[in-house]
Amino acid sequence: MKPFEGYAPDWKWCSAGGSRDFDRLSDRQLTFREKLEWLEEAETLTLGLREERQKRRGERQSEGGKL
Repeated sequence: MKPFEGYAPDWKWCSAGGSRDFDRLSDRQLTFREKLEWLEEAETLTLGLREERQKRRGERQSEGGKL
């Protein structure tokens, strides 16, 4: 992604709504390929977190059900 060219800093981006607006504005600059890469990274992270959660559950059950 290109740096934020053409965006003048604005205080409105410091609010929750302004932050969402800035995200939408900057997301429009992403190429289709960059969007796909972002989705793949998010999926990898999600699968890794799920695997770790299942490992922890398995360890708890092997300890005799202690929480």
